[in-house]
Amino acid sequence: MTVIGESVLMDLVEKYKVIYPTHDEGFDGDGYVLTVREDRTLNYLEHRNMISKEVIFTPPNYVAHLTAKSKFGRMGLSFLNSVKVHSGFVGRLALELVNLNNERRPITVNRGDPLIHIEFITREGEPSPYRGGYMFQYMDEKETDIYIDILSKHFQTLFTSDELQAKKKARVSE
Repeated sequence: MTVIGESVLMDLVEKYKVIYPTHDEGFDGDGYVLTVREDRTLNYLEHRNMISKEVIFTPPNYVAHLTAKSKFGRMGLSFLNSVKVHSGFVGRLALELVNLNNERRPITVNRGDPLIHIEFITREGEPSPYRGGYMFQYMDEKETDIYIDILSKHFQTLFTSDELQAKKKARVSE
């Protein structure tokens, strides 16, 4: 298993839209820094889900790992959920955060703030793509259709058309 570098990640963005949308400042050499789609203030001990601005697609021969930016960790913002994005997953990420600030002060994360590093790691063995209920979460109709087209074109042996349409219909939208 290998962490992919910026040039490979940029190729994956171009070919499969593994991160969408992107901006040049988001690439950090070993991955990309995700932002959030809305302002959110967390009070002391408050747990909230924040949704990534970017859609993530982890191709079936990769796994993605997440780590919080140290800037927010130093403020006391803790990242609770799993640090793995399953191979084959497509959707915006629900980032589970809690404010553990020692001074019990609120912490605000603003729309567009760099919050989470994502790194893609090659995986070995047969693909075992994500089949859970969060496929296409927080994506609109147009975005979902873009990724159904990508999956149907490049990974048709792993995802059936009927399965993708059912996931589209059942997706978490807000």
